[in-house]
Amino acid sequence: MNIVLIAIGKLKEDYLRSACGEYIKRLGRYCTFELHELDECRLGDNPSDKEIAAALKKEAEQIKRYAKGMIVPMCIEGKQLTSPELSEKMTEAGVSGQSTVTFIIGSSFGLDPEIKSMGSLRLSMSKMTFPHQLARVMLLEQIYRAFQIAEGGKYHK
Repeated sequence: MNIVLIAIGKLKEDYLRSACGEYIKRLGRYCTFELHELDECRLGDNPSDKEIAAALKKEAEQIKRYAKGMIVPMCIEGKQLTSPELSEKMTEAGVSGQSTVTFIIGSSFGLDPEIKSMGSLRLSMSKMTFPHQLARVMLLEQIYRAFQIAEGGKYHK
């Protein structure tokens, strides 16, 4: 299976890069992994709705270059799944012939509606709000956990 993670913005903190690196290394046992860190459109301190929409549209154009297979946009209105349910969805994708699952993390303003509409599964981590940089670590951990669950490993208890 191929896992693609498209993320708007780069990780700034060493400890977050280290955590992501650890999960990416662990994922190597289960899949081919691609990370695409795309440039975030810079906005002023108090952007208008029009400026935000234009920035999201520009980010969407970048995202579309790398999105393939089963598209999973991360968004607050998305569905919340348990770890076993995520594992099942990823397994179903592989069984149905979709060898690639693409997860997309937008900027702090979210994702353009076009990207959300491309998703066969819109996914939400929680009703709580997390920093986008931490969300990346959390998502990578859940993808790793999903593979462990599918394998029957001891990681998920």
